[in-house]
Amino acid sequence: MPKRLSLFALPGIPLVEPGDDLCELIGASLERAGEGLLDGDVLVIAQKIVSKAEGRYVDLNTVEPSPRALELAAKTDKDPRLVELILSESNEIVRHRPGVLIVAHRLGFVLANAGIDSSNVAPQNDGQRVLLLPRDPDGTCARLRTELRARFNKNVAIVINDSVGRAWRVGTVGIALGAAGLESVVDLRGQSDLYGRKLAVSIVGLGDELAAAATILQGEGDEGLPVVLVRGLERSSDQGSGATLVRNEAEDLFR
Repeated sequence: MPKRLSLFALPGIPLVEPGDDLCELIGASLERAGEGLLDGDVLVIAQKIVSKAEGRYVDLNTVEPSPRALELAAKTDKDPRLVELILSESNEIVRHRPGVLIVAHRLGFVLANAGIDSSNVAPQNDGQRVLLLPRDPDGTCARLRTELRARFNKNVAIVINDSVGRAWRVGTVGIALGAAGLESVVDLRGQSDLYGRKLAVSIVGLGDELAAAATILQGEGDEGLPVVLVRGLERSSDQGSGATLVRNEAEDLFR
């Protein structure tokens, strides 16, 4: 049989509010679509709905910029209140110039604006709300995996994805912020190629590959399809996580 991988965007996921049960929303969507879960399935979940369920909103009107934030805001042409939030979510300023602020997030990711975003975030009470990244993406993936296994009696994997830019390429792609039940990094070193040569440096970021593939269906605008079911992968593991995809700072030639 040929190898085959299928991706299916779950329909009918409602707008998520703080405190919503993501397991319940996903389970109800699967049942409405006449879909179940199979052992080995992967559910890729957009970061936005995880952050919204966790209530990771901040109203910029409540933020008081520090002197450091005011200085960086002047250099980057950004709202000082947003810069203050970026600093509070970050461990290091990696690069900055007008219009760009790249940081090392407290969770290890290197990305623009600490992942803080206002797209698809509804305003409230005339405020200027933005959304922070989830508190613990790997922990959330592990919890959802346990909850879905209890509901469907199937061993599935969970990935939380988000779109980021890259140092060498134009455009954003999806990456895995968190993962559970998945071999998110596949080390091929020592295996043979077609001609029997041993692979010396081949390490595959499988979690990121799945995250990017799911982003094609999730979209970046008003699609309203935040959860994608991936079937046919057969790469389950109890050891994988999103954290394993973050390059060690000592090996990062761009920091």
